[in-house]
Amino acid sequence: RLKARMAIPVFHDDQHGTAIIVAAAVLNGLEFAGKTISDIKIVTSGAGAAALACLNLLVLLGARIENIWVTDRFGVAYKGRVDEMDRWKDPYVKDTEARTLADVLPGADVFLGLSAAGVLKPELLQHMAPKPLILALANPNPEIMPEAARAARPDAMICTGRSDFPNQVNNVLCFPYIFRGAL
Repeated sequence: RLKARMAIPVFHDDQHGTAIIVAAAVLNGLEFAGKTISDIKIVTSGAGAAALACLNLLVLLGARIENIWVTDRFGVAYKGRVDEMDRWKDPYVKDTEARTLADVLPGADVFLGLSAAGVLKPELLQHMAPKPLILALANPNPEIMPEAARAARPDAMICTGRSDFPNQVNNVLCFPYIFRGAL
């Protein structure tokens, strides 16, 4: 509603800022892994404004909607689900029997977590694609702690939203450049 009422562009830091930084992290991670964005499987935990903005930007950058799986506290966004569904999730709904994060994570190249602490269990990482990118961005505690992810998958690239761990992926990192560009 705010965008419709304003005569100027609106920048929502948690939504657009997060999407910008996640897109940069994904593109750089894919380069290191030797993968291309059009070929990867992305699984999200979280389906709020930030997660959906990230997915929308990744699609604009070449990710294929059919390779994106959205999960939230009610499970997979599947055709026929009624709990917590809305028009913003609709593009990512799948006609599937899968119902949980564990059902859709096998083969994933990217885990995008914008949900809650501890939702990504180390044993789930074993079934991801080689050289996975794990973006565990829940704050203050990520979906999986970096040391647990590293122990489970030494080949993984692991990022959190926290400044006290390596590979910070946080919307604050883009603010100076966005506003400098706006000026």
